[in-house]
Amino acid sequence: MYSRTIVDETFQLKAQGLTDREIAARCGVSIYAVRHWRYGRRRNPETEARRADRTMYCPKCSDGKLNHEAYAYLLGAYLGDGHITLGRRDVYVLWIHYDNKYPQLISYCTAAMEAVFPIKSFKAKRPGSVAIKGASKHWPCIFPQHGPGHKHSRSIVLEPWQQEIADEQSEALIRGFIHSDGCRAINRIPKRRPDGGATHYEYPRYHFTNTSTDIIEIFTRALDRLGIAWKIHVNKRELPLRNAQIVSISRKDAVAKMERIVGPKY
Repeated sequence: MYSRTIVDETFQLKAQGLTDREIAARCGVSIYAVRHWRYGRRRNPETEARRADRTMYCPKCSDGKLNHEAYAYLLGAYLGDGHITLGRRDVYVLWIHYDNKYPQLISYCTAAMEAVFPIKSFKAKRPGSVAIKGASKHWPCIFPQHGPGHKHSRSIVLEPWQQEIADEQSEALIRGFIHSDGCRAINRIPKRRPDGGATHYEYPRYHFTNTSTDIIEIFTRALDRLGIAWKIHVNKRELPLRNAQIVSISRKDAVAKMERIVGPKY
């Protein structure tokens, strides 16, 4: 095992512009060792610091602090269209799914994920969509709603500390819900003109659809807190969300608030 002094010297020489081969020759080490250190796989000081801090950033396992706005957004996105899987070495992976036609929302979610935990997210492309992924052993610590089976098949209740953040950051929570699994649509109502001709009246509305009544309640509680009027009805026809609850926001003043909170999807 090489000393810390030699490892540090290789980084100093790299900063001076030397090649990996020149650094290896000058320090008397193999080029493979230099490349390991350079790419963060062995004794890179920054990597060692991150490894030592793997638990410190978790608010449950240590005294880590959550970015409340970013967490509220990520919570809405996770409950709307996300899930957590267990990968190798007991590392959990958070997946949030977005349509490929919304690159700005993908960037928004990526930034929120990396603001919640000091990790490097990555993307898994699918036909027509992309999954934003982040690996950490501590996702279940801040998303205790994780469990086996679909979210609508089990109870989804926020813990008191989560509810405090959701109430404090209701706008970010709503934004996460709508960005991940909601929509803004134009409703058209047929209307006859005085001359007997046909026309139609258009107005925008927001929809959020979910098969979990608990998730619907979390979403509508945030709407209530901000004074946003909503109605709910059950989808009786369309698969695969038949019998899912649809929250509709269509009153002019309520839509205006949603336009300000959610912003354009692009």
